[in-house]
Amino acid sequence: MSAKGLSRATVKGILGALPVLDWGRRYTRDQFTGDITAAVIVTIMLIPQSLAYALLAGLPAEVGLYASILPLVAYGVFGTSRALAVGPVAVVSLMTASALAPLGLETMSDYVAAAGLLALLSGLFLLTMGGLRLGFIANFLSHPVIAGFITASGILIAVSQLKHILGVQAHGHALPELLASLWAHVDDINLVTLVVGVLALAFLFWVRRDMARFLREKLGVPHHRAATLARIGPVFAVFGTTLAAWLLNLPQMGVAVVGEVPTGLPPLGMPELDLGLIQALAGPAILISIIGYVESVSVAQTLAAKRKQRIDPNQELIALGASNISSSLSGGYPVTGGFARSVVNFDAGAETPAAGAFTAVGLLLAAMFLTPLLYFLPTATLAATIIVAVLSLVDFSILARAWNYSKADFFAVLVTILLTLGMGVEVGVASGVAISLVLFLWKTSRPHVAEVGLVPGSQHFRNIYRHRVRTDPSVVTLRIDENLYFANARRMEDLILARVHRNREDIRHVVLMCSAVNEIDLSALESLEAINDRLRDQGVKLHLSEVKGPVMDRLKNSHFLDELTGKVFLSQFDAWSTLTGRAAG
Repeated sequence: MSAKGLSRATVKGILGALPVLDWGRRYTRDQFTGDITAAVIVTIMLIPQSLAYALLAGLPAEVGLYASILPLVAYGVFGTSRALAVGPVAVVSLMTASALAPLGLETMSDYVAAAGLLALLSGLFLLTMGGLRLGFIANFLSHPVIAGFITASGILIAVSQLKHILGVQAHGHALPELLASLWAHVDDINLVTLVVGVLALAFLFWVRRDMARFLREKLGVPHHRAATLARIGPVFAVFGTTLAAWLLNLPQMGVAVVGEVPTGLPPLGMPELDLGLIQALAGPAILISIIGYVESVSVAQTLAAKRKQRIDPNQELIALGASNISSSLSGGYPVTGGFARSVVNFDAGAETPAAGAFTAVGLLLAAMFLTPLLYFLPTATLAATIIVAVLSLVDFSILARAWNYSKADFFAVLVTILLTLGMGVEVGVASGVAISLVLFLWKTSRPHVAEVGLVPGSQHFRNIYRHRVRTDPSVVTLRIDENLYFANARRMEDLILARVHRNREDIRHVVLMCSAVNEIDLSALESLEAINDRLRDQGVKLHLSEVKGPVMDRLKNSHFLDELTGKVFLSQFDAWSTLTGRAAG
């Protein structure tokens, strides 16, 4: 390779590893204006949201801010999405709480340290996947199963926050435990807290459903600005309830407030590497990484498509890994790309990942100067913010759609929802992964095999039970509509031999039409060899047709073609014409 060619390859590799060098060298003043505008709006939205998600994770409120600063910068350097906003999200926060609760940590500082270690492990796992280019692994999680898991998680999160709305103590990480705990404390409900929580809920639901329309129709606010104001609606709830708590001295009436939030820079440092804690958190870290990656990439691809852009899934693994590591080094906990904040970022005009860096600066200023203003913020308001946000994730229509389309997918979704609700998020997500893989193996182990015949007047072959086609009693053609591998090799063998057995006296040729076969593994090759031997013993020849190039290359490296009793035909029509002695008609 020439020096010039090597230089280009090196530059391309660097730009791939550091996308900031690609878009940064073409950064314009117009892009800067769009990014700054988006950063201001997203910062305003993220302050209450970050606080709320930290409390959901069982962490001090300020940890949510810390987890929203350096991760945004890290993603801006390594990420390929122009609009994705990284930080704490509801599902990952709930999974963090579920991972840390069983550890029996004695102090809050130990809990925070464990959350940082969880973020570090998650980041290292994501980096490893990115380095090995394993982004395709996320494809093994079926969308219906993920939808079922997120729906159940949304219900769990909403129910878990009711204790803050009611002003009672409750615990549990599965729905039966939560409901039983809430019922046991029903006599302890604080009416003032309940009023604050219900008013906040009512306002936030109105903001989500009707505020934009009210601003457009009643006040004449432009559509885009009205939508943006509606998305930062939680800020108005925070301001109003905080002011009311201060003026009316609601803490004296038993209303829980955020209290003193430390002011200053995020604490920088490596989490303590305790071997026992690492072993306990390794499994949850992997599950959090996979779910977070799937959610993040789904959001990034959706937003990129709207602007005819593309993302690199493997580079996204590296970007999310770097974001989680930076979160662990700055007092945070596991993060990923969030749907709500990314959509606001996109709609507010973000042009490049620099918008995330500017948002990080805004959040840093908030952590340094604005936290004293949050002292009287009722935790019921933050709970209401979470409830309204996560209920939008609940989608029971997936059950109806799955039932109408595929009973197997319906079963997978239903089991995922029930296990998540009944046994917690870790069991739910693990079962979702397992069910996705089992469904894949079950479906591919039962491939569709169609007996085909010639469509009159053409060179096309179709299923004999669906179309009027020409057949010949001496020739059986079976089209295999799946890759051949260890899970379906024996079934294919049984299907072919059973079909020949039905008309043993007439059949002289069996043709396997391989137009849909992209892979034949060693187990399937051995089954083909067994089929060839069994048919030869019965005086029947085995032929192949329409074998794809890569598959044919593999077959040539074996002894199968030397032992094949028949031929390999370029097309099914060639096989039909040669073996029957007839042409189309």
